[in-house]
Amino acid sequence: MTFGIRMNLFFVERVVGFCARYAGRIVLAVLVLGAAAGYYTVTHFEMNTDTESLISSNTSWRKLEIAHNKAFPRQTNLIAIVIDGVTPERAEEAASSLTAALDANPRLFPWVRRPDGGPFFAHNGLLFLPQPQVEATTRQMIAAQAFLGALASDPSLRGIMDSLSTALLGVQHGQAKLEMLSAPLAAFGTTLNDVVAGKPAYLSWRQLVVGGHPSLRETRRIILVQPRLDYEALMPGEEASDAIRAAARSLQLTPDRGVRVRLTGQVPIADEEFATLTENAGLLAAAMILVMVIMLRLAVRSFRLIFSIMLTVLTGLLITTAIGLFCVGAFNVISVAFVALFVGLGIDFGIQYCVRYRAERHEQNNLELALRQAGAGVGGALTLAAAATAVGFLSFLPTSYVGVAELGFVAGIGMLVTFGLTITFLPALLKILAPPGEPAEIGYSSLKPLDRYLTENRRFVMSMALGVSLCGLAALPALQFDFNPLDLRSPKVESVATALDLMKNPETSPNTIDVLAPNHAAAVDLAARISKLPQVSQVLTIDSFIPGDQPPKLAAIADASSLLDATLDPFVTKPPPTDAETIASMQATAGQLRVAAGTGTTKVADDARRLADILDQLARGTPELRNRAEDALVPGLQTMLTQAHNGLEPQPVTFQSLPQDLKQDWISPAGAYRIQVSPKGNANDNEVLKKFTAAVRKIAPSATGTPISIQEAGNTIVRAFVEAGVISFIAIVIVLAIALRSVFDLAMTLAPLILAGILTLATCVVMGEQLNYANIIVLPLLLGIGVAFDIYFVMAWRAGSRGLLQSPLTRAVILSAGTTASAFGTLWFSSHPGTASTGKLLAIALGWILASVLLLLPAMLAHFSPREGRYRG
Repeated sequence: MTFGIRMNLFFVERVVGFCARYAGRIVLAVLVLGAAAGYYTVTHFEMNTDTESLISSNTSWRKLEIAHNKAFPRQTNLIAIVIDGVTPERAEEAASSLTAALDANPRLFPWVRRPDGGPFFAHNGLLFLPQPQVEATTRQMIAAQAFLGALASDPSLRGIMDSLSTALLGVQHGQAKLEMLSAPLAAFGTTLNDVVAGKPAYLSWRQLVVGGHPSLRETRRIILVQPRLDYEALMPGEEASDAIRAAARSLQLTPDRGVRVRLTGQVPIADEEFATLTENAGLLAAAMILVMVIMLRLAVRSFRLIFSIMLTVLTGLLITTAIGLFCVGAFNVISVAFVALFVGLGIDFGIQYCVRYRAERHEQNNLELALRQAGAGVGGALTLAAAATAVGFLSFLPTSYVGVAELGFVAGIGMLVTFGLTITFLPALLKILAPPGEPAEIGYSSLKPLDRYLTENRRFVMSMALGVSLCGLAALPALQFDFNPLDLRSPKVESVATALDLMKNPETSPNTIDVLAPNHAAAVDLAARISKLPQVSQVLTIDSFIPGDQPPKLAAIADASSLLDATLDPFVTKPPPTDAETIASMQATAGQLRVAAGTGTTKVADDARRLADILDQLARGTPELRNRAEDALVPGLQTMLTQAHNGLEPQPVTFQSLPQDLKQDWISPAGAYRIQVSPKGNANDNEVLKKFTAAVRKIAPSATGTPISIQEAGNTIVRAFVEAGVISFIAIVIVLAIALRSVFDLAMTLAPLILAGILTLATCVVMGEQLNYANIIVLPLLLGIGVAFDIYFVMAWRAGSRGLLQSPLTRAVILSAGTTASAFGTLWFSSHPGTASTGKLLAIALGWILASVLLLLPAMLAHFSPREGRYRG
């Protein structure tokens, strides 16, 4: 045993003895310190949930992203409001009313825009259709002129009935055939039948006039909102999202009113992720504490010992949290994971000390002497484990991933805090609580045969370990990192489900790439080159909003406008009808329907008689029933008439005539032109996105956007953890080399750790479990706990202990690992996929740590030691 370690044993024993002697004062002082730390934590706790701040702004891709966001600030931190209506008219009504409501709240919504709506598209929308479709649409509108004229002069339920009656008169006089009315008869019948049945009912006037089933583009509207965010809250956009939902409810934009309003975008997705994380958090926390208490009960038996360990960990956690807040100002979504690291290793240190105390107390029934000897027995191992893990975590500081760097700092400080409390506060508490003596031996005598087997067959065990590790290494190239953050989120939450829905359509997919060109000519050239890529489905620039073939389109629309202007904008309109007038019009129309249908057996005749019966029911019904019929038909009619009128008033679209608001989305104040590129294929498929981004960046290396950000963020995170792991491993090696001063000791401390790491990652490959942003946090915990367990065994062997598996040390190690695995393994049952994957990987890692420490390490210790128990070298 080196001089430094002997001095450390003496030092720890003296500290423990001092704290036991002045137990009351020590406990009081630490509790006061813990209370002060708790007060500071409560009054200064801050959580920075801005995920963009987790990665250093000095990385090349972040610089490009920041430059793009500066050029186009309205493209960041958005809430996308997706509105789906049962009819195109209902969708438009909902979008218009909700946009107006949000515009009226500039404090919370300083910027609100409809990328698919507004005056520009209302008047010029037909110009963006192919010329044949423009001509077909205008012909259909002209054909419906008579119908539209009557409706425009009386846009009410009475007017609708009168229009239908006029058409039926034409049938009666042989001027038209009933079959020509098949579409309106069927549509009115279906809609009004739903009204009578008490179901939500809305008529698609667009479908009735133009024909064909409305496409998703027609029944879906999108509003983009850039709200004010509160990054000190766990959910920065919660207030804005709640306000949007409240506005939608107040406007009756609900499924039972023919509208579904959903929120997605960067802000709601991040907010709902935190909401998912907290879902069942109380139940999981209760289960975690219960399991920890059970495992501690198995480890230390006495409630007083359990209470002492738990209070020590809690106090240390408060102190570490306060130090972390004082030094870093605010925790982020990564650095807050220090809690898991602290509790895992804090519990371990406490169990190690208390199990050794129980063993010493069994030898002599003297509380204070047992406390001091426990300190001497585990002091060297605890000190070295604390130093190694602290240095390992502090080695995270140089990485470019700010979240990992801050995590390493706080976790490293936490290791020193928990070590300090384990050799001061914990023995002082035990002195005051005075646990009873230990009548029975503490170790596992049942493991004596395994001890003998590992010693006698050490070569075979080591060969098996080598073979398994080689197989594990061969599997590592197949290990994958899932860089898609949506895969870590529950697809059941609204924001994620909506984002996945939008990704089905390249026109609405958020997974687009942005390229900046210095001028218009460069933008035209880049867009042309990028559009030829097979991985690209669509390329948009400011020029995309200047329709092609305008002269023939404008001519066709002008012809229709000259014929329909007076029709859609009549000089005289009728006043709103009374209920009696509405009843009379229904009864008259019902009679004409029966006359027109006669005794015919065709479908249209059946539809006519069916509609007549429904109109009679409405006429005999209550005014409220007729009001519901009016709600089903009239608002959509008015919207359709307004859209038709506006759509027939286009103006030639030039660059100069484009709205300034639209230009700001595509041309920066400095004159840079934005090019938006959409992927071809499944926009949520990782391989599709990889090929898409690679192809685009080959032409435009300075491209940015969501697909690039999530891939580069993944690369940065993986690189940061690799760098942190390498630096941490080197730092731990240096600390162990200085402390142990033996190549064999060093090798035997590290070999099981390396094996556990290889097998953990190989198991992920076999199970198809990918590394991701969430579960990668397990790797530093594996490093910390693994090296601590190895140190305990090596130090015990150096001190002359043999038969380690049957010793109290193994009990401490098994139950320490079991406590950590069982407690944090409850995360496996979280409804948050990322958290669940973390719990799963942690359970795998701890299983391999235990296997390597308990099976490989004893064999290695026996093999590389002479019979007298001293090492060579």
